[in-house]
Amino acid sequence: MTLHMEKGGISISARRFLWKLSYLQRKCIFSVLSVGRLPTHISFIMDGNRRYGEQRNLKEGAGHKAGYLALMLMVIYCCELGIKYITAYAFSIDNFKRGPDKVQYIMDLMLEKIELELSKKDSLFSRYGVKVHFSGNMELLSDPIKDAAKRLMVATANNSNTLLTVCFAYTSRNEILHAIQETCQEKLAQIQLQESISEGRISMCNPGQGNHVLKLADIEKHMYMAIAPDPDIIIRTSGENRLSNFLLWQSANSCLISFSQLWPGISCWHLVWAVLNFQRNHYYLEKKKKKQI
Repeated sequence: MTLHMEKGGISISARRFLWKLSYLQRKCIFSVLSVGRLPTHISFIMDGNRRYGEQRNLKEGAGHKAGYLALMLMVIYCCELGIKYITAYAFSIDNFKRGPDKVQYIMDLMLEKIELELSKKDSLFSRYGVKVHFSGNMELLSDPIKDAAKRLMVATANNSNTLLTVCFAYTSRNEILHAIQETCQEKLAQIQLQESISEGRISMCNPGQGNHVLKLADIEKHMYMAIAPDPDIIIRTSGENRLSNFLLWQSANSCLISFSQLWPGISCWHLVWAVLNFQRNHYYLEKKKKKQI
């Protein structure tokens, strides 16, 4: 087969051929990985988009667009490997403290990409059976973004192969605060209902009213991330080892992996290495979980 070069780069037919070749290579590697224990849930802290663009002298925002493409490729790799849950840390509440122009660009890009996926007849999400869910304080977002996010969630609601959770306007502190507030309101409503029935005063400390005591399960069901199990692996790019207020509640037994590569440059090989590292440490992580039960 001859690969023709077009002006400005490789031809579309050549790209398709190389993609198919890459797919066959991945299929062989993933089949070997599948012999061992595969993670159920992989989360990504997508760090380094801006620096990626700056290092390559790209125009403003190009690094974030490259980061979006990297996420879509990683979703494909995870689907091919059989990962059931994927979570991406897309935008922290703390990021609202950045310059208004930078924040607005991210918001515009998010809206653009959501509308793009909604407009496709054969989108990546429908092809791979990916259900999309947005987690975070959605009240901090503009109405157009909230509306687009809801429409994408509805459009992909019947997909069942993989759940992609996009954490947008999210921090763990906000998630925990939200869950505690919701739990307290729920318990208060139960107490008020009981009081209206019995016309008596109910004490939270009364042993006979144990159903009104806050329990771990009560809080966890109100977490933004209650939709997915705790992550087996958390991958962070750009060489940082911080969780940056991401999944603090859920990551006690996660395998934390940091790559020096900036997010837009992440590849299938990084995913393979992360899974191999998880498999190597799986026995220790499972033993640690059992001790906490």
